[in-house]
Amino acid sequence: MPLILFAAPPLWPEYRDALPAALAEAGIDATLVTEAPPEAVDYIVYAPVSPLQDFAPYRRAKAVLSLWAGVERIVGNPTLTQPLARMVDPGLTEGMVEWVVGHTLRHHLGMDRHIVNPGQVWDPTCPPLARERPVTILGMGALGSACAVALTALNFPVTGWSRSERPGLLHGENGLRQALCNARILVTLLPKTRETENLLNAERLAWLPRGAVILNPERVEPLPQDHPFWTHPKVTVTPHIAADTRAVTASRVLAENIRRGEAGEPFLHLVDRARGY
Repeated sequence: MPLILFAAPPLWPEYRDALPAALAEAGIDATLVTEAPPEAVDYIVYAPVSPLQDFAPYRRAKAVLSLWAGVERIVGNPTLTQPLARMVDPGLTEGMVEWVVGHTLRHHLGMDRHIVNPGQVWDPTCPPLARERPVTILGMGALGSACAVALTALNFPVTGWSRSERPGLLHGENGLRQALCNARILVTLLPKTRETENLLNAERLAWLPRGAVILNPERVEPLPQDHPFWTHPKVTVTPHIAADTRAVTASRVLAENIRRGEAGEPFLHLVDRARGY
C-alpha cells in the first residue's frame, strides 16, 4: 500500500474527497496523508506554494506529482532528484480553450463596440469571416494544440510556432517572424523558461500587422494599483483565470500516474529538467 503525501496545504479541502475517490476508481489501495516521515513516503503530490522545499530526505519517493501546469518554481530546485511530473489536466485544458476562443471571438467580432459603447455610437460595421482573420499561437503543447483545434473548427486560419522543430509548425527565429507577420490575433501559450521570457520584445512586436490583438492567458499578476494597464484603453486585465486545475479531473491524472508507478510503467507528463518544462 503506497503512502501518498499531499504537500499542498491550501488545496487540501479541494482534494480531500476527490483524490481518494480517483484512487479507488483506479483500483489503487493507498494511504493519503498531509504529514508523514520522509522515509515512509512513496509519492508526493505537490504545489510550488507548499512549505516543502527540501526534497532530499524523501529518498524513498518514486515521483513528485505537481498540481500546477507550470513548473518554473520547482524545476531548478537542486534537492529535487525524484522524477517530476507536471499537471496536464483535461479540465484545465477545457477551461483554457474556452477562454482563448471566447476572447478571440470578442476581438474578431468587435463585441466591445456594442457591449461597452461609451459614446453611444451606432456602428454597423460587420466583421470579416473567421477564415479571413489569421490567428497565431506561440507554444503548441497540450494547451496550444487544443486551442488550435477549437479555433480551426471555427474556420480561423491557425499558425502554430514551437521552440523546437515539429512537423507542421513554424520554429526558430525565421519561423517566429513569419508567424508574427501573419497574425491578426496572437495567443501566447509558451512555458516560462529562460528561452521564452521576454520573447516578445519591441522589435518582434513591430512584426505584427497594425491593429493586431495579443491574448496572453499566462500569469502577469498581481499588478500594482498604479500600473498603466488598468486605465489603458486598449488593454484588458484579467486575473489568472484563463484555466485552473480542477480537483476532480486532476485527481484522475494523479491516480493514473500513481498506478503507473506501482505497475512499473513510465510516468505521464514528466518534466525535462534541461528544457525547463
